[in-house]
Amino acid sequence: MRTTINLPDALLARVKRLAAASRTTLTAVIESSLRETLARRRRKTVTPTKLPVFGRKGVQPGVDLDDSAALLEVMSSSHDAAMRR
Repeated sequence: MRTTINLPDALLARVKRLAAASRTTLTAVIESSLRETLARRRRKTVTPTKLPVFGRKGVQPGVDLDDSAALLEVMSSSHDAAMRR
């Protein structure tokens, strides 16, 4: 597909030099750069986060990390039990 883009003169000059040095076209360099940028963004959004666990393995029975009210209740009951000791 054909399209028109506006690039700063200095950036266009650098891309043209890169294309010439790589013995490829300006279109190929721009296409490759766009694909790389899109792939990098996709990787960033998919990375799962691993929560650290101390003591026992895993979450306490009955704890649902998606239910903040239940989580707060478990945390406050644990805190209350610790204060009674």
